[in-house]
Amino acid sequence: MFWVTVYSSAFESLNLTFSPFISPYHWHIHEMFFGFGWALLGGFLLTATKNWVGIRGRHGLTLFILITFWTLERLAMGFGGDWPQGIVYAMATPFIVLITMVLEIDMIRNYANDTYKDNVYFILALPLFVVAKLTLLTKEGDPAIGISISLALFRLCFLLMLERTMEAFMKGTAGVTLPRVIWIDHSIKTLGFILIFAFGMRTDLQSALCLLAACLMLIRWFYWYPLKALRRIDVGVMYLGYLAIVANLLLQGIISFQENWSSSVATHLFTLGTIGLIAPAMVIRISNGHTGRKVSFKPIDKLCIYLMLLALIFRILLPVFAPHLYTESLYISALCWLVSFSIIGYRYIPMLLKPRIDGKNH
Repeated sequence: MFWVTVYSSAFESLNLTFSPFISPYHWHIHEMFFGFGWALLGGFLLTATKNWVGIRGRHGLTLFILITFWTLERLAMGFGGDWPQGIVYAMATPFIVLITMVLEIDMIRNYANDTYKDNVYFILALPLFVVAKLTLLTKEGDPAIGISISLALFRLCFLLMLERTMEAFMKGTAGVTLPRVIWIDHSIKTLGFILIFAFGMRTDLQSALCLLAACLMLIRWFYWYPLKALRRIDVGVMYLGYLAIVANLLLQGIISFQENWSSSVATHLFTLGTIGLIAPAMVIRISNGHTGRKVSFKPIDKLCIYLMLLALIFRILLPVFAPHLYTESLYISALCWLVSFSIIGYRYIPMLLKPRIDGKNH
């Protein structure tokens, strides 16, 4: 909602202080990837890695320091435009560096006990987030490179996460085991990793790799029982988020041949259609499961997911058919986002601040 008021120039009439360290446009991109995106991804990985490698998850002082660094970064990015550059970097980089180091240490040190050997993709990719962030923050450089790397890194991480969660959820809710074609699975992940470096590729090669990855993902989607999954919104939303990655890759693959098309649609299909759409279901499921509660989606939880679906419709589809309502569509989309996560925060933050109801450690 804040970004939309800045975009529409309505913010100026409020006479509030806003002096981003980088341009408002790149500030928005940075905060979506490294503010919201990494709060979600970091929280998921800190929670999941302990199960993958069989250790107790990070807790206590480590989490407090990470939250503090994340908060300082938000202050520096939003109000550090007139501050000395060294101070901004000192406030804006510790979070991503520390959380990456923590995750790397846990996964590398315990790799022999890891139940997912393809976590090597995480081990290789996570340090590149630091590179992407610094590239995006460098005023003298090309922020487009940082954007390209960031999007590809998040896409790879969600490919890995969805492959695991969709398999587990379908077995638990529908009683089916998803067929696995090893060469397709590995090809998708390998292509996802290679596309991190798409910014340095020839346009035709980049397009070919995107289209190949999209086709392989679509084939796999069809033999992963989508009709069974879509009967339940809590699982079906994962399949829709998966499809949003396919759409993102398809658009990125053909956009070089359609110069009048904007890359913004392809980008937001992933950021809102995958990260944003899956986030509520992920937070609800993890918050219940890791506080000792039964994983169930109450009507108000499902409402949060439907609100994000509305946000996607108003952000992507409505402007295509009613471009004159573009700004209004942004406001409605942002409002849906705000209400969805406000409900989730109200319901689950108190739960997460209390001990587990089964007496176990968080």
